[in-house]
Amino acid sequence: MNQEVYQFFTNDHHRIEQILEKAIIHLDAIDMELYNDFRIHLLTHIKMEEKIFFPAALQANNGVPLPLAAKLRLDHGALTSLVVVPPNAEIIKVIQYILEKHDLLEEAPGGMYDVCGQLTKDQTTILLEKLKSTTLVPVHPCNTHTSVLGAAKRSVARAGFDYDEIVRS
Repeated sequence: MNQEVYQFFTNDHHRIEQILEKAIIHLDAIDMELYNDFRIHLLTHIKMEEKIFFPAALQANNGVPLPLAAKLRLDHGALTSLVVVPPNAEIIKVIQYILEKHDLLEEAPGGMYDVCGQLTKDQTTILLEKLKSTTLVPVHPCNTHTSVLGAAKRSVARAGFDYDEIVRS
């Protein structure tokens, strides 16, 4: 395992989760400033994986797709669509559920960070420099149009999750 890259990403997971936890201390009055900070940092984290880390591993793997990459990309799409919707207790529950499952696929021994880290171990210094210099992803205000939730639910389903079942659990 490439410990430096692994620590970079897992520490970022924890930092992002802490921002969300602070934003939702009162689910009936979500702190939108902190929630927007969560959105920015989550999307920036996804950008680091999708634009820097996973492509570097793909290249190091001679262009052969990594088995988990497609699933993680679907998860990223689901999470991205969910943070477009105005937050409420239901949306937060689904986001947290997907993040928990998603992070396990990345962090577990033999997971995406382990595999990518091994493939890119000779690029660690360069990758960490690129990751640390990634610009923040700007966000627009949440979209209140009635179609946005339906689109998010479809994205969640494409990632293999059942939105309504998560909410009921």
